Amino acid sequence: MSERATTGTTIGLDVGGTKIAAAVVDHDGRVLRREHVPTPASNPDAIVAALAGLVSRLGSDDTAAVGVACAGYLDAERESIRFAPNLAWRDFPLRALLAQACGRTVVMENDADAAAYGELLHGAAQDADNMVLVTLGTGVGGAVVTERSLRRGAFGIGGELGHIRVERNGRLCPCGLRGCLEAYASGNALLAQARAAVTAGDPRATALGGRCGHDVDRLTGPDVTALAQDGDPLCVDLVAEVGRWLGEGIASIAAVVDPGLVVVGGGLSAAGDLVLEPLRTAYEANLTGQGHRPLPDVVPARLVNDAGMIGAAALAREAQCRTQAGGRG
Repeated sequence: MSERATTGTTIGLDVGGTKIAAAVVDHDGRVLRREHVPTPASNPDAIVAALAGLVSRLGSDDTAAVGVACAGYLDAERESIRFAPNLAWRDFPLRALLAQACGRTVVMENDADAAAYGELLHGAAQDADNMVLVTLGTGVGGAVVTERSLRRGAFGIGGELGHIRVERNGRLCPCGLRGCLEAYASGNALLAQARAAVTAGDPRATALGGRCGHDVDRLTGPDVTALAQDGDPLCVDLVAEVGRWLGEGIASIAAVVDPGLVVVGGGLSAAGDLVLEPLRTAYEANLTGQGHRPLPDVVPARLVNDAGMIGAAALAREAQCRTQAGGRG
């Protein structure tokens, strides 16, 4: 392993539907420099150009490699993006195109998997060998770590925890199926319930209506979370309901993978114990073998919105080390 690979920096890129975040990260997971740009709409080649531009501006001779975290289904080899719901990528060979554009080693990972890896190495899961990460944002993302290794599945698309079925013939999920956890425990689900309360004239929705001038299209998920944090009874209940659904879903996941730790990240996790305490209660109530098995801790993510960038940068560092070790052989 070379001095450059072990002590140099790597770049982590986190590609979202509206923003690309980038950071220079050292071997201890510290963010040294950062930048972000809007995600070019509906143009996959323009996204590659934007990524290459960020690498060019942030990189230096000491920058060993680049890691890209992106939402969507990746192939098992982490070469192409099979499908990205919020981006114009369909079977798109991102890794090779970006490597050619920036002239560096490039690795690619699902955003939730990259975030889990960041928390595993440098965040809330440093002492965990087996853990589950759940991200609460617009949707529900997830990742599974077993014996400190990411579990991606046979075709590379494992860990889609938001799409386990929690209600037969339930609410329509953005994935096209009904009854997915994401339809009940996401930022979109929270917002839909809040807007429905205002539209229905729920007498408890006075503060929500005032927040958006009674125009529900102006209401946002952070509005609901902020009112919950201020103690608004309806918003407290709405956030708690998200937590209860998530707790039930995680109990089903735990029956399969038996994690030692559950880490909750994403924007909605900013509600703190308003969502985490109902989650823990529902999780314990629905876990199989109650009273006869250890209960894993449920903790908030430590790296928060930087987790994907830091995890992608760490994966890039490891890829560069493997490349250099192979070159010496």
